[in-house]
Amino acid sequence: MDEKVRESIALFRYGLIAPIINGQISCQKTYLEEVAGKKHQVPYYGKKEFTPKTISCWLLDYRRAGFAGLKPKSRSDKGQCRKLNAQQEERLLLLRQQHRDMPVSVFYDQLVDQGEILPKGVSYATIYRFLRKHELIAKDAPAKQERKRFAYDKVNVLWQGDMSVGPYLLLDGRKTKTFLFGFIDDCSRIVPFAQFTVSEKFDALKNVFKEALIRRGIPKIVYVDNGKVYRSETFQIACASLGIVLTHTKPYDAASKGKIERFFGTVKTRFFPLLKSEPPSSLEELNQRFWRWLEEDYHRKKHSSLDMPPLDMYLSQTSRVRMVDDPGSLDKLFLKRVQRKVKHDGTVSINSRLFELPPRFVGQRVELRFDDTGVYIYENGVQVATAAPVNFADNAKVKRALSFREFSPKKEEES
Repeated sequence: MDEKVRESIALFRYGLIAPIINGQISCQKTYLEEVAGKKHQVPYYGKKEFTPKTISCWLLDYRRAGFAGLKPKSRSDKGQCRKLNAQQEERLLLLRQQHRDMPVSVFYDQLVDQGEILPKGVSYATIYRFLRKHELIAKDAPAKQERKRFAYDKVNVLWQGDMSVGPYLLLDGRKTKTFLFGFIDDCSRIVPFAQFTVSEKFDALKNVFKEALIRRGIPKIVYVDNGKVYRSETFQIACASLGIVLTHTKPYDAASKGKIERFFGTVKTRFFPLLKSEPPSSLEELNQRFWRWLEEDYHRKKHSSLDMPPLDMYLSQTSRVRMVDDPGSLDKLFLKRVQRKVKHDGTVSINSRLFELPPRFVGQRVELRFDDTGVYIYENGVQVATAAPVNFADNAKVKRALSFREFSPKKEEES
């Protein structure tokens, strides 16, 4: 089980305990019993059920060690092969053909009860992976979800986030499309932060979300659509590490994010017309004018749904706001993560660029976390070293044991 799988499992576990952490339930015992009464699709393991005690242990692990405490412990026999033999595989295929629609968890229990396998010798995960490999896992019909309307009366309980197309700018002689990333507080309608960019990629979302957290505190829930940037593993892990429940809308259901959609509508009807007489000449100018309008107009005018300005509503509940203690700590939370095997020359490639690692990592598979400022080496969730960009000019000057000059003809011989 590699680090990426362990993080996926930790995200699943966090999703079950998040409502308890954020005080969204009235009775913890009842909630645990409800969760324990359902089957859950677990990364790596497949369909599983859990006891209330197990979920309570995850809650305790999170409170002791944060998000890292929810990751499965590394195997003590890591590196040793644990496989089914050919006879067992043939027998399993025969039995599974007779029970194609049986849930894997029930199928595994029957194998144990009938003495086909020993639980200490063959784990549930081994059986699940084997059946998945042979496409012998029944697909469940998707359940219809009830749609509920949001109505929070406390600030920073829920933020809605989205992206909207902005005005075109003439940049370097070319007509360029802009995009507006933003978040809105469900209770106060204050906009923690929003910004126009020329990119739809994750870095644009990351910068806006980080600034929103620094300015207006940490929400309990973030509600976004199913766009690729909002589904990114980096965004999910960052939210979980901050104790934020990340929730997604159903596909093609923009109406469920009504407040952020209405805010974008307000931007188009009240801010965009201000740009017509004097169009901005740069992205920086567009954002400066937008932020001025946001603070002086939108935040300070009475909101029809609140009967007061959004800023006043937010300031009336600042005692409830959980601020970011160390803004610099957010940078590490939003690092992208990859696994790489270090080549014999001590280098790895990230986005077509070579980076050099300390000699002790040669031949190893390592976890790298990176952004535009640097590449960092992690072991068990802890940074242990830094990778440096390869400088070919400097490397050419490094003194080596053998020089190719020894093979060049001497001047005396040439004359």
